[in-house]
Amino acid sequence: MSTAPGGSRARPLLVQRICYAFGNLGQAAFYNALSTYFVTYYAAQTLFAQYERTEAEALIGVITVLVFVIRIAEIFLDPLLGNLVDNTTTRFGRFHPWQVIGGVVSSVLLFAIFTGLFGLVNTNKMVFIVVFVIVFIILDIFYSLRDISYWGMIPALSSSSHERGVFTALGTFTGSIGYNGVTAIVVPVVAFFSSVFAGVTGESQAGWTGFGALIAVLGIVTCLAVAFGTTEQDSPLRAHAAESSNPVQAFAAIAKNDQLLWVSLSYVLYSVANVATTGFMIYLFKFVLEMPNSYSVVGLIAFGIGLATTPLYPFINKRVPRRVLYLAGMAFMAAAYVLFIFFSNNVLAVFAALVLFYIPSTFIQMTAILTLTDSVEYGQLKTGRRNEAVTLSVRPMLDKIAGALSNSIVGFVAIAAAMTNDADPASLTAANITTFKTAAFYVPLAIIVASAAVFAAKVTLSEKKHAEIVKQLETTLGGEEADAAGK
Repeated sequence: MSTAPGGSRARPLLVQRICYAFGNLGQAAFYNALSTYFVTYYAAQTLFAQYERTEAEALIGVITVLVFVIRIAEIFLDPLLGNLVDNTTTRFGRFHPWQVIGGVVSSVLLFAIFTGLFGLVNTNKMVFIVVFVIVFIILDIFYSLRDISYWGMIPALSSSSHERGVFTALGTFTGSIGYNGVTAIVVPVVAFFSSVFAGVTGESQAGWTGFGALIAVLGIVTCLAVAFGTTEQDSPLRAHAAESSNPVQAFAAIAKNDQLLWVSLSYVLYSVANVATTGFMIYLFKFVLEMPNSYSVVGLIAFGIGLATTPLYPFINKRVPRRVLYLAGMAFMAAAYVLFIFFSNNVLAVFAALVLFYIPSTFIQMTAILTLTDSVEYGQLKTGRRNEAVTLSVRPMLDKIAGALSNSIVGFVAIAAAMTNDADPASLTAANITTFKTAAFYVPLAIIVASAAVFAAKVTLSEKKHAEIVKQLETTLGGEEADAAGK
């Protein structure tokens, strides 16, 4: 039986499962608030409400470019952050300290940007932009530390592929609640705080500040639950994780792990399509269907589907291989895009498309996460070095790529399609609608097809193959320990 670091007693498995699951509730809510609704906040000109329209649009363009550049630049930091986590040695474990530090700092800074840096946006736009860049970089780094330590912790909680599947299913389940719950509540929450603090209906800077405060508090509470409610295990397989590695070795570990790279490419293509379409959905309801008050239904659909499908994943996966679940999910999404493209003016068809769009999300995301997790042992067998956090740092790195691309697309297309906050839906031209549909549906459909093709052709790390790798590693490492003991 494995033990906790320092020989301390492990917490009961049920407690660990609950606390680990609770962590992603706040983490996923944070990600959605940052990747989707912060863009909505500034692209709809609410953040720049004090400026004239042309000046506000110029500021939107500047912020969009800055966010894109920052997130792309920080992509190269994630393996280094993973290396930092892998080289962390404390009596609390390798991952727990970064849950606290990363979660608390990023949550406080998220609140700050939803305040317009405490009103600085209304007093000095140039100083605001400079300070915003600094704050956003720090926020992104500390959020990455939380995200990397959260998913990187899974191999430390268990070496069993099945038990990892349980932790992943629970984290994905609550993540679905957090992510889609934000979509369901964002409009009424912003409206509520706008009414209370600004005395207006609809959106206001004060309304978005209240929303940011809510997400920040949730982020802090949930990261503390993971830090104090789970136990990292000691095992023969993890003994090599204690060996320090340098940044060059961190990048080499990723470059030499072909299965990690192929599943990453497929997943990032999926993420770009998924996040871009999700970001455009509020514009579909506001400017195409002209039903802005019905947008919350999107979150309710996603929320309900996530509740129904996520707990089923471990049971379905016992009978259906992950590969089949992943590719079938891609087929569902392609069907959803067809409905969006041809029936975007029909609310019933849009709701049907949303069901098809969200049903496979759990299966695609969990399959990708579990394959990335299992690639830890694949890489250990291939290179002789175990890199837990470095390997799992790839997933938040992919989310950053997707978020950066989708944020830029949404920000610029909102202007190009004349879909800014004060635009009249009746004033939109056929060219505006075509611009919108191309970015929201046509291009993402092509990306989903490419994602499925990559996974089908290149990803071979199955559940059976992982079990064989673990057995081979245990035999090899056990023999090395026996030889060392006999000397």
